[in-house]
Amino acid sequence: MSTLVLALIAGAVIGLALGALGGGGSVLAVPALIYLLGFSPASATTASLIIVTATSATALYAHAREGAVSWRAGVLFAAAGIAPAFLAGAAAGHLPAQVLTGAFSAVAAVAAVRMLRPTGSEPPERVRPAKAVGAGAGLGAVTGFLGVGGGFLAVPALVSALGLRMKQAVGTSLLVITVNSLAALTTRTNAGGDLRWEVMAPFTGAAILGAWDGKRLATKITGETLQRVFAFVLLSVAAVMLIDVVV
Repeated sequence: MSTLVLALIAGAVIGLALGALGGGGSVLAVPALIYLLGFSPASATTASLIIVTATSATALYAHAREGAVSWRAGVLFAAAGIAPAFLAGAAAGHLPAQVLTGAFSAVAAVAAVRMLRPTGSEPPERVRPAKAVGAGAGLGAVTGFLGVGGGFLAVPALVSALGLRMKQAVGTSLLVITVNSLAALTTRTNAGGDLRWEVMAPFTGAAILGAWDGKRLATKITGETLQRVFAFVLLSVAAVMLIDVVV
């Protein structure tokens, strides 16, 4: 299968994840770029942030049109994460790739297990500023450290810590992903390596189109189903990355 076809398929799948689940894009993008498209780890993490930033901004627009974004919670989360994302991104450049990969798989697994826990009925929306700032700062640090958008952590945090409904959390997380990814990118301008734009361009285009389809899919699936799909995707990716570290 040609590189172009692989890029289009991978991009479409990642766009679906971001549009429907509000996260998971970078978690899928990084291994896809490395194992399917031959990017180096440094290039893959930088490229994934570029791809996910563009795709998340597109998906955010689609969710905002439907009123599925809690702007107050999103702004608090995003603002609190900017400085930690910048500082952690700078620190990550000095750590071995295996350490980052191991941390990546562990964080993804913890988030997946948390999403699989029964939550009962969806809680009413209630923004708690102190919790939003604390969780947002931690999320920003993870984004900068691991080179991911952070949606796979933002969604459960927005649901459990701030009381957002699942579908509201999905839309709001896209705002957080966009801002955190841009902040993390500022520390990676000189560490991206060969970004191979001839691969990234079709990848990003397919992801953007997939995000629109993902948004439509999200309107037809319950919040509980979205949580389970999200969790199993994260567990699968965590297992693959952990095996790579061990082997």
